[in-house]
Amino acid sequence: MTSPTPSSSAALSAPLPALERIRADVQAMHAYLVQSSEGLLKLDAMENPYGLPPELQQALGERLGRVAINRYPGTRFNDLKAALARHARLPEGWALMLGNGSDELITLLALCCSRQDGEQPAAMLAPMPSFVMYPLAAHLHHMDFHAVPLRPDFQLDEAAMLAAIESLRPALLWLSHPNNPTGTLWDEAAMARLIEAQGRAGGIAVIDEAYQPFAARTWLDAARQRPAEHAHVLVMRTLSKFGLAGVRVGYLMGDERLISQIDKARPPYNLGSLNIECALFALEHASVFDEQARLIRQERERLQASLHRLPGTRPYPSEGNMVLLRVAPEGAPASEAAAFARCVFEGMKARGVLVRDVSAMHPMLAGCLRLTVGSASDNARMLAALTAALADALNAAIQPA
Repeated sequence: MTSPTPSSSAALSAPLPALERIRADVQAMHAYLVQSSEGLLKLDAMENPYGLPPELQQALGERLGRVAINRYPGTRFNDLKAALARHARLPEGWALMLGNGSDELITLLALCCSRQDGEQPAAMLAPMPSFVMYPLAAHLHHMDFHAVPLRPDFQLDEAAMLAAIESLRPALLWLSHPNNPTGTLWDEAAMARLIEAQGRAGGIAVIDEAYQPFAARTWLDAARQRPAEHAHVLVMRTLSKFGLAGVRVGYLMGDERLISQIDKARPPYNLGSLNIECALFALEHASVFDEQARLIRQERERLQASLHRLPGTRPYPSEGNMVLLRVAPEGAPASEAAAFARCVFEGMKARGVLVRDVSAMHPMLAGCLRLTVGSASDNARMLAALTAALADALNAAIQPA
């Protein structure tokens, strides 16, 4: 006689000793939230709103159909490295390595710079608010993450950063250029002084240029002009904002002595053959993506102008393909500001538009939404939803208790 099969709910509620093998700090973490966008206009993840023209879609499809997916990636991996080096105009004496998006590169840098021999944990330093993957990578690889708050205008607090570099001597200094989620392109002279101080402290400075297609400048220009001052500097980019978010290709550039060591930690075949071929195809048609970036920059300026006309809101200057918008009334306590922003977010979502509520990411962001710059029609629809949601939120806020 066979035993009855336990129900799935009973099986899931039974003790699972194997969980004890998972680090307690990992079990206490929250997974990275990817919002469901089904049926919504998706303007929450800084994606390029423009797809490939139909003729290029067909050409890419035919090309991918010829890829030998029964084989591991071969020489095309190096072909992509060479194509990206040409595209970025890699400084002399520098090398380039590939990552499965910039997220993998951040993880590899933390892995390579962490200490596993019982010594005091290595330090990682970044101004905050900035990209959430920096502290996450530090935590997972047992580095001590140290945050220095940005100024109220989201520019660098140079004095506080210099003091932190001198006292902590961080292994890694992150400078997002421009910054996510604020869109800020930080003062160039201040960044240069921080990079110089990080070099004196014997650490690595990483310039994260994920949003470079939309920015007025790149730090690679400084590296080319002053190579001796940049031997400890790495510049990281991704093709996600270029227009290939679904392909997952990031790349890290720097002195070949540094890159050769970090590349040792990269898993073999970390990019699939189809991803590589998509990236090569895109670089061969870079002019198409350059034009898309130009349109996004143009739409960003129009969006900023429209947001400035919205009473009670404050859009911050942006050099990315996003705009940080403070929607909460000025002077509101943080908890009330966050609640107001959430009300606006939900109101926009109810009207079919998905943006990002960043209030919980950092105390300085309480009351803020992050809006991805879309096409002209996307932005018009977003502005209409935002205007209506703001009116509803204000009306709800002034109702008697």
